[in-house]
Amino acid sequence: MLDRLVQPLVRTQVQLLAQTHSASHKLISMISQWLGYLGIQASVTHLKTSNGKVQISLVVDKPEQCSEDEWQKILTNINQSRGAQVEAELTYAKMSKSQQGKVHRLLAYVIRAGSPDPTFIGHALKPRLVSMGLEEGMVLQIQSALKVPVVIEPLLEDLEPDIAAFVLSKAITIALIDQKISQDEDSILKAIYRVLEHKAKV
Repeated sequence: MLDRLVQPLVRTQVQLLAQTHSASHKLISMISQWLGYLGIQASVTHLKTSNGKVQISLVVDKPEQCSEDEWQKILTNINQSRGAQVEAELTYAKMSKSQQGKVHRLLAYVIRAGSPDPTFIGHALKPRLVSMGLEEGMVLQIQSALKVPVVIEPLLEDLEPDIAAFVLSKAITIALIDQKISQDEDSILKAIYRVLEHKAKV
């Protein structure tokens, strides 16, 4: 599992960063290294701190998993989109009831895949999900979805790309609640990602 390999290494590097006085140079190297784990060649051209955060500027080369034709299309689309109105990011509140229902059932499936004990689902799950930034209304609906069986295949077949992207980001966070990803969790995450990848090619 990628998370099992990368997380301990990143943790070690964070500890090293906290102990070195040349932290800016070290962080520049680390950021390039972390992106390299994803097959992305990038270099930091600007780094500073502001309001308790680190601000960086990156130069990104063509990712390893990106063909030359895809990369040229991406560059063209970026150049053409300058000055264009930015599409608003899809949020839970903006989804239709049908779309929200898919989100509830898919995330319930991810939670079940982690095989949590009934005590955790009954008492600790709700505050944990709320603390992760999920809206309380969504959490209540996810809890309701956990009470009924979920057939995953029909949900994936007609899943819209923007809904898939929303679900995947939440699903990864949920799967990592216990700091590890089980085989079943890995399978459902990959299934959601394949939907997103397939529809991006259509």
